[in-house]
Amino acid sequence: MIDEAGLAALSMRKLADRVGVSRTALYHYFEGKDALLCSIAEEGFELYDKALTQVSKDDVLNQHERAVGYVERYVNFSVEHASYYELMFGKTIWKESKASESLLQTSRASFKRFVGIVERWQEQGLVAKDDSPMRKAQVIWAALHGLSRFMIDGVYIDRQSRTEMIQSMAKWLLHEAK
Repeated sequence: MIDEAGLAALSMRKLADRVGVSRTALYHYFEGKDALLCSIAEEGFELYDKALTQVSKDDVLNQHERAVGYVERYVNFSVEHASYYELMFGKTIWKESKASESLLQTSRASFKRFVGIVERWQEQGLVAKDDSPMRKAQVIWAALHGLSRFMIDGVYIDRQSRTEMIQSMAKWLLHEAK
């Protein structure tokens, strides 16, 4: 429903009608729309982590290829799962401080895993050690998020441009270590 009409069009009533349950049945599982959105965002983090950790464990790739693959997977995940991505990182949940405790834990654990990846990249000489792994992860994530938002928001929609920008970002990211 979110993909079809956006977040604003989603309501508990419409969702209940769509899935064929009573309008009060959803409240047995979710206190309200915010709780439902937090649950969907958590599901998004699970998909996100699965997609991104898979490339960091790919034994066929060397460390450089894994790092490039991470950038590619991140941006592609954001574009291909834009509704999840919006809930995971957009203002709907975060700006109004509506995140559930479970979502806070899930999102923090996800970022902690990324900090660990950046730390490994630093140890392997792929990324500069000029900042702590935490600070470097924040900056890298901000760059990845910015590129992703450009793609999602339609600033860059051409697949070739996306591929070239992903490659350029990976070069920039990995060039820092030199």
